[in-house]
Amino acid sequence: MLFYDSPNPAPNPRRVRIFAAEKGIELSSKEVSIPKREQKAPDYVAKNPRGQTPILELDDGTVIAESVAIMRYLEAEQPDPPLFGTTAREIAEIEMWNRRVEMILMPAIAAVWVHTHPFTAALPGRNVEWGESNRPRVAEGIRFFDGSLEGREYLAGSAFSAADILLLTTVDFAKFIGLEMPSECADILRWHERVSARPSASA
Repeated sequence: MLFYDSPNPAPNPRRVRIFAAEKGIELSSKEVSIPKREQKAPDYVAKNPRGQTPILELDDGTVIAESVAIMRYLEAEQPDPPLFGTTAREIAEIEMWNRRVEMILMPAIAAVWVHTHPFTAALPGRNVEWGESNRPRVAEGIRFFDGSLEGREYLAGSAFSAADILLLTTVDFAKFIGLEMPSECADILRWHERVSARPSASA
């Protein structure tokens, strides 16, 4: 199988790299340059009509797009160590926190990125006012996760999981575009320091 990757700061490919590193899975990869818009090239769009990275192309030609779907595939292929849970409760809690990261935090960060950042200035349909209006939503989302992490080592339960990977890559991408975590959010800052120290975080 072949993993179509994009380097940092792209958060979605990084999710898969961290996940694979935690599993001890070595993925054969091919770099797709987002600045060069290689993800919009006809041969790539033929594999993923959304024109986004990452994708995982299996040996039989099947293409799996979307980072969490790729992570799910890798989990099913190599269950240990489990990063999506094993009991009904663990699986549901991790899924709940995954969804919360993707619904509460990522849309607001993406709006700031797409509509205000210099790197995306050439994109059509930008609305700077809309992008700026999402900055408070990002801070509000960070505070939500800060409160959720009070007294906890990890986001979903007592062990590092896919939910921590999603939150880590999201807040790191926010930092890249200039959205720092509020200094008073001690719990998420503590959590961030801990999970960033894992070897996989450098993937």
